[in-house]
Amino acid sequence: MDFVDLFPFAPEVGYLSLGLVNFFGSLVPFVPLPGFLLLATMSVGDQFDLHVLAILSAVTATAAKQIIFYVSYGGRKIINEKTRKRMRPFERLVKRYGAGAAFFAAATPIPDDLVYVPLGLAKYSPKRFFIATLTGKIVLSYVIVFVSHYLGLSLVEPFLENIDDATPVYIGIIIFGAMMTSVIILLLRLDWQKILGRFAPWTLDENNKED
Repeated sequence: MDFVDLFPFAPEVGYLSLGLVNFFGSLVPFVPLPGFLLLATMSVGDQFDLHVLAILSAVTATAAKQIIFYVSYGGRKIINEKTRKRMRPFERLVKRYGAGAAFFAAATPIPDDLVYVPLGLAKYSPKRFFIATLTGKIVLSYVIVFVSHYLGLSLVEPFLENIDDATPVYIGIIIFGAMMTSVIILLLRLDWQKILGRFAPWTLDENNKED
């Protein structure tokens, strides 16, 4: 199976459809791969402008992540006080390194919501979050576009050459998303006071200015 078989309709979808797929794909926590794959597929050849593809992907992904951030920002109201008390040290930790963490998560293919959700819970600055995330998404989008365009996906297709049906790939994406959701649930259940008390005792200070 060739890489383009994952999205055989890619040449016909156009910029608007890419924006929609990327936005809603990024809006689903922990599963950004559909948008990445479509962006890479559309970058092959000369049918689309590479800069438009990269900017459109970055802007739509950032808009979706901003929504996730704001949901988490207000979500602390529905978390019980016992869980909030356990989470406060971790919130102080991610808040101190917020901009760098948001940029790193956006500029790399890691599940970025593992960083964005705690930043929202910690009520990190929405403006700083937006700037760091948009900058990171622009970097990542350009990397995907240029690698896909100039290398012809030669780095990815060897992994797909023995696959005849794309269904296992889609199932794998769903399973991956479920696993990452479980990780977030685990983050909420861990006793961060005990964990960070050993490595970053300053996070236990209730009067810390980062709170």
